[in-house]
Amino acid sequence: MKQWYQVKEQSAGEKRLLFTWYLYKLFGKGALNAVTFIVTFFTFIFAKEIRGYSKKYLSVIEPYTGLKPSLINQFRHFLSYSFTLADRVEIFSNNFDKNKLKFSTPAVKDEIYSYFEKDKKAFFLCSHVGNTEVMRTMFINNTENPNINVNIFLSKNQCKIFNGFIKKIAVKTPIITYAVEETGVDTAIRLKDNLDNGGIAFIAGDRVAQNTNASVFEAELFGEKVYFPSGSFKLAELMEVPIYFIAALKDKKDTYTVYLEKHEFTSLENLETSYVKFIEQMTLKAPLQFYHFYDLFKDLL
Repeated sequence: MKQWYQVKEQSAGEKRLLFTWYLYKLFGKGALNAVTFIVTFFTFIFAKEIRGYSKKYLSVIEPYTGLKPSLINQFRHFLSYSFTLADRVEIFSNNFDKNKLKFSTPAVKDEIYSYFEKDKKAFFLCSHVGNTEVMRTMFINNTENPNINVNIFLSKNQCKIFNGFIKKIAVKTPIITYAVEETGVDTAIRLKDNLDNGGIAFIAGDRVAQNTNASVFEAELFGEKVYFPSGSFKLAELMEVPIYFIAALKDKKDTYTVYLEKHEFTSLENLETSYVKFIEQMTLKAPLQFYHFYDLFKDLL
């Protein structure tokens, strides 16, 4: 059985990322999307095990969305994810048009941009619903606060891929990466210092890191039992900065809508419960943008 990180390594290796970058640079986004469609089609045909995970997920949400776990919907699920990978080429190379970002309400926009005027530090708990990377473009090269540092947590392999790609295309970025598997006291101290000096952190709270003995908590997602890592939430508590749940969902017109929810911390359990509810809300808005292509619902046969 393939784990989530093995699937990620297959789809987002440095060589493949560089190939898509050169394709985008030479022929534009239209050509990149066309190639993405073709590659996804053949991947879908041969990825029987991952199709099974997609089918199981679609079966879980069918009572809530009416979306049937058919082959066509499984393919649409695959394709939705593939197009976010194409978007990442623009994002990582700082070519993403920020005008493609909009906000769910005027209040959300005001809340995000007030960050630059007031707090100047925040901890964002994101997820694998929507496109995590596009949210970081809001804070990169911001003229109101050019010294902001953006701290992101990735798997060890993804850190290597991202840093290697950025180095090879010679793009300057304020992003500091951390390997989730190696997060410890030293990481927490360094992150705390970065945030206190005007920075933000992004970490996913819905995926257990590989090769770790990380503690987990049990949650109910769409009526089914799942396990999420406790570490992300404990780290958020330790930072003592404003905590936000955030997601960016892609619209039909190739734009992204940002959803934001500020969490008033009272307890770790309350933080975890509120986060799971936020994931459910975001998933219902865009069911095919739930990018957990592994056996998340293990107890469901």
